[in-house]
Amino acid sequence: MKFKIKNKLNITKIKIFNTLTRFSLSAFILMLFFYVAPILINFANKNLNNKEFTNNSKNILDNALNKDKQFDEYTSEQNNEIDLLYDILEENNSEINLVRYTTSEINALFKEVKYNLEEVRNTKLVKPIDIGLLPNEIKNISNTKKRKELFIKIVLPLIVKENNKIRIDRKRLFVILNKNSNTEIEKQWLTKKYKQYGVRQNDLSTLKVRMDEIPVSLAIAQAAKETGWGTSRFALKGNALFGQWTWSGEGLKPKNANKGEEHKVMKFHSLQLSVRAYLRNLNTHSSYKNLRKERTELRNKEQSLDSLVLAKHLDKYAETGTEYTEVLQKIITQNSLKDFDEARLLPSSKDLESLI
Repeated sequence: MKFKIKNKLNITKIKIFNTLTRFSLSAFILMLFFYVAPILINFANKNLNNKEFTNNSKNILDNALNKDKQFDEYTSEQNNEIDLLYDILEENNSEINLVRYTTSEINALFKEVKYNLEEVRNTKLVKPIDIGLLPNEIKNISNTKKRKELFIKIVLPLIVKENNKIRIDRKRLFVILNKNSNTEIEKQWLTKKYKQYGVRQNDLSTLKVRMDEIPVSLAIAQAAKETGWGTSRFALKGNALFGQWTWSGEGLKPKNANKGEEHKVMKFHSLQLSVRAYLRNLNTHSSYKNLRKERTELRNKEQSLDSLVLAKHLDKYAETGTEYTEVLQKIITQNSLKDFDEARLLPSSKDLESLI
């Protein structure tokens, strides 16, 4: 009798244990469901119910430009100057001493190689002449037309050369964008370009917006405005064609700087580096995001990059704002600088030797 009672108690305990186990398991499954369900729904909304296969190029552009803006706001221009210009700053430390030629020597060289602006306007071909430093005598040329002509002939090949580098890089970027997978060399190249253009890793859409040319006419106009056609102290002593500020690099202190202002006008080892830094500045600084947006929209419409249109977005380049942009437009128009926008650099003797 006692055995039966004990056996019944054991059966009851087992039933209670099984009931509690099933209840606990059911409760756990229910809790797990309510925890996992929102995650699954969110994933489905993002990945299954999107418009991935529709024509959303405008949205992609807007997202890229918004990322551009977010990154610009996120970064400190001062703190990231070293990162953005690291390759330029390295070359700035070059120990090679460049020769400063006189105006007569430069003019003699131009005559010898038959380099004249009228021919460039007609043929759109530029002699690959690299003048590293402006001649000190340029400020003594009283004839305005001759001074302007000499200045343009010096800076034109430098601007075309740097734009050409960007054009080649941009073509390479498009090749990479059209591939399903990339080589290790391509990945290393992309990493380098992300750094140069201040773009977050793998943000190809923003890199595409930033890695682009600046019209030659706009660059010449700004160089002319910032240097007084090559006569300013910054241009002659620091090879600074565009008055670019620096907080970390070597520079010249503006004479009219307000007390407490720590910036300087950056000095460059050569005029070429000044042009490179200028293009990098317009392609990365938050103040010129509207210029990049306008440039991208012109590209999407398959239109040429109009310097008169893009100049409107340089109102933050100088304290005078829109007055500054209007001056740039006048310089471009009055000096017919748009004639040089389609100019291409002729191959140098070294380039020709490499083809033989």
